[in-house]
Amino acid sequence: MVGNDTVAKGRNEKVLFWASFFTLIAAGIGFSVRGFILKDWGNQFGFTQSELGGITGGGLVGFGVAIIFFSFLADRFGYGKLMLIAFLLHVSSAVVTFAAAPIYGMYGKEGAYWCLYAGMWLFALGNGTCEAVINPLTATLFPKDKTKWLNILHAGWPGGLILGAVIGLAFGQIDTPIRWEIKLGIFLLPVLIYGALMFNRVFPDSEATASGVSTGTMLVSLITPILFFLFLMHALVGYVELGTDSWITNISERVLKDGTTALLAFVWTNLLMFILRFFAGPIVHKINPVGLLFISAVLGTIGLFLLGQPSTNTVLLYFGAVTIYGVGKTFYWPTLLGVISERFPKAGALALGISGGIGMISAGMLGGPGIGYKQDYAAVDNLKSTSAVTYDRYKSVDANGFPIVSQLMPDFAPKIAGLDNQKLKVFNDHQGNMAKIKAAEDAKKEIPKDLKTTLDADVETMKKEKAAGKPVGAELEKSLTDLSNWWATQGKPNFATDQKPLNDAVDYGDRKALLWTSAVPAALAVGFLMLLLYFAVTGGYKQVHLDAQGNTTH
Repeated sequence: MVGNDTVAKGRNEKVLFWASFFTLIAAGIGFSVRGFILKDWGNQFGFTQSELGGITGGGLVGFGVAIIFFSFLADRFGYGKLMLIAFLLHVSSAVVTFAAAPIYGMYGKEGAYWCLYAGMWLFALGNGTCEAVINPLTATLFPKDKTKWLNILHAGWPGGLILGAVIGLAFGQIDTPIRWEIKLGIFLLPVLIYGALMFNRVFPDSEATASGVSTGTMLVSLITPILFFLFLMHALVGYVELGTDSWITNISERVLKDGTTALLAFVWTNLLMFILRFFAGPIVHKINPVGLLFISAVLGTIGLFLLGQPSTNTVLLYFGAVTIYGVGKTFYWPTLLGVISERFPKAGALALGISGGIGMISAGMLGGPGIGYKQDYAAVDNLKSTSAVTYDRYKSVDANGFPIVSQLMPDFAPKIAGLDNQKLKVFNDHQGNMAKIKAAEDAKKEIPKDLKTTLDADVETMKKEKAAGKPVGAELEKSLTDLSNWWATQGKPNFATDQKPLNDAVDYGDRKALLWTSAVPAALAVGFLMLLLYFAVTGGYKQVHLDAQGNTTH
């Protein structure tokens, strides 16, 4: 299926396509690994779900900004130079992100937050720069089958997500804890591969540029109600696809009570996406691209709705729900880009870049932070109603409002203090420790140390490092000491009282966030149905082509 079309292309063109594929492998690995190390960041640095959502969201905003910015410059600046910039941004993102731990030792939580936030921005800017190149490049390489090849190209994204999840599973089988820096650093391998493949390559002009379409004509071609409507659809796609993917592994782990099973669910949904995107061509030939998008939105709605139900409480039912969700989200992004490229070729790389950029910015400013906020909001609401004293013990000192809305209209979205992740980690560690102690007692083996002993040992180790001249900030020392004292005076004495309401509240918050998010693909379904009706009354969906003089033909 892939072979016949690629054989017709020259070696340079084939290398460019598969190098483009590897840019999405790199982006997918980085995104996937960041998804399952969010828990490590929350535990190590004490972030709330809203703060973690802010870190992931900021990265996606950078992705979108870079796509839009470089789409305006791509033809004039040159695709090859843009790919060099992308390579340097990807490498520098790793350096800045890895600095979070030592910066935390010197400057505390705020310093770590800004390192991770800046690292996410650099990573996302690198991804966005790649995206500004690879979408118009693929449309130029395959002008007769744009939707098909854009779907194959974007199979690289779930491919990277799968590899990232497999990395997590592999490291999870090792008894010795693996630092998150090592897990994250794996994404640099595909970065080196695409850098080597694209080095010193000759890139073709975009379809619009080759047909003599000026930048002014491209800009004028953007001003059409249908294209604006498609941009709005892409904003919703970014929210539901990437926003949900930012959280799905963490949510699945808490719902399924097992990190390995959660990662397997993540691998399964993305394996479906990877395979199905290679078969987008035959599907599109049977139903037009807008029809495919409508069916995808319906399935996405059903999948998220089922994932948000308390009755989806077994591994079999959960996998059934994520299967529906996975099939639903498969064709959103590349097929929407295909529709834009097929219907508005005169808008060229600008239309593709703006649409993809809007999707990423929506995911970053609304999707990732919004779903994190919804988890906090629902969990807090549940915990306050079942055990207000438990909430008082576990709430964070930081309060957050719904992203963007709280900044623009602070009185409209009241701020809430979510649950403190460091306290939740101690709570969860104690639950696990209790099980280990019982197992050791039953087997008449050595009893594991009490959690308070472990916390005190960490404090003493930190003091010794400080005395030896290592950079240990006063805020870090106070934070760890306060955590140990809190557990001794409030956490452990009330554990039996807090256990059920706290676990129930966290589960409720996770499910409720997914249930509320199902409204977004429902809105997409309505929008795509409207587009189907529009094309039905205007002669049907037809691909628009450009001739050598820049004129459009069907």
